[in-house]
Amino acid sequence: MADYYRPLVQSGPCRPADALPLAGGALWFTHAQHLSRAGQGPIVPAHALPAQWRQRLSAPRAPMAGLSFSRPQVMGILNATPDSFSDGGQFFDPADALAHAARMVADGVDIIDVGGESTRPGAETVPPEAEAARVRPVVAGIRAAHGALPISIDTRKASVAQAALAAGATLVNDVSGFTYDPALAPLCAAQNTPICVMHAQGDPQTMQQNPQYENVVLDVYDFLENQLQTLQQAGIGRHQIMVDPGIGFGKTLDHNLALLAGLSLFHGLGCPILLGASRKKFIATLGHAPEPAQRMPGSIAVALAGVAQGAQVLRVHDVRETVSALALWQAVHWGATAPTR
Repeated sequence: MADYYRPLVQSGPCRPADALPLAGGALWFTHAQHLSRAGQGPIVPAHALPAQWRQRLSAPRAPMAGLSFSRPQVMGILNATPDSFSDGGQFFDPADALAHAARMVADGVDIIDVGGESTRPGAETVPPEAEAARVRPVVAGIRAAHGALPISIDTRKASVAQAALAAGATLVNDVSGFTYDPALAPLCAAQNTPICVMHAQGDPQTMQQNPQYENVVLDVYDFLENQLQTLQQAGIGRHQIMVDPGIGFGKTLDHNLALLAGLSLFHGLGCPILLGASRKKFIATLGHAPEPAQRMPGSIAVALAGVAQGAQVLRVHDVRETVSALALWQAVHWGATAPTR
């Protein structure tokens, strides 16, 4: 039976001598919770962890796609779609999309994630040609206007990724975890392109129809570990991959909360963690915010909870507010001004 170890993450300047750094960053841990399919085990000192777990949990994450993980990175969402759940239609026109990108850059964004296909629950698949036509001018326009700014293409399809990479994208973010299009992983390997692998149960049309798990945290962890091994065999190094547990993608409210509570476990994969919870339905439910535009405070609360567990990338709609909240969170925890962005 497999063993798992979730680091009990801490922060602040009062760090014990025997503490290990979390993913080579400013957070640290002295103990981890032993988990297995049989249930929760004892709390284990960090120095007693199996060597592979100790190494993966503590080793620094290599920079990728122009991102350094010495501090949390903010990924701004740019939906060039007519039907996304939160902002569908607002940035469907390329001119509107590029104006929004410029605002996010001014607000301190680290990377912009461009998508041309809604993946909200119930969304239908967009033909690749139409999706590519939506994202290509937006990616090219951002590249022309903002130099070396990292750009992610949010797609499941190899032909769309190819068009976006040719236009200047630097990372491929696949909500299917590279299970939808068998040509996508070879494309990324051939072009030495960093990627983000997300977990989703089912596809957007069906994923919220009674999702079931034996143990959602361990099931998602195992899926991601298996995909990492498959992608490594395809020629993509683990140092080029970030992982996303897929909040809201084939998960109930309780599933989402369990993943957020256990988020630090995913550092055991040895990759940067992307957390994408912005304006999701569970925030509407718990935060009494039925409209997506009302969910910014709840989104920031969840983002900061993720950062407290070491999430390296926050995928958000509200860039300015998230950057501001991060600066205050870091200053309070370390009693000093946060690093400049």
